[in-house]
Amino acid sequence: MKNQEPSSLAEILKNKSKASVVKPPAYDWQEKALWVIKELTVPPAKKSSVFQICKKTPPHIVERAVNDTKELMPTGEKWRYFFKIISASK
Repeated sequence: MKNQEPSSLAEILKNKSKASVVKPPAYDWQEKALWVIKELTVPPAKKSSVFQICKKTPPHIVERAVNDTKELMPTGEKWRYFFKIISASK
């Protein structure tokens, strides 16, 4: 197969915009929040609350709340239970 090179600047810019680069989290609490969102399938409307919790709460408490949630609530809306546990731990 022949390697095709872009023929114009417009084509280069078009190809560059297609390949969106995902930036890594700047802070550890952001990474923790993304992990919580993924683990508990948090709906988009509640994601900002998870980020706020992870920013203000020590990481070991967040991890314990997630683990307790997964253990005590194997099905259903786990994220609701997570909010109850995290509010009780403050």
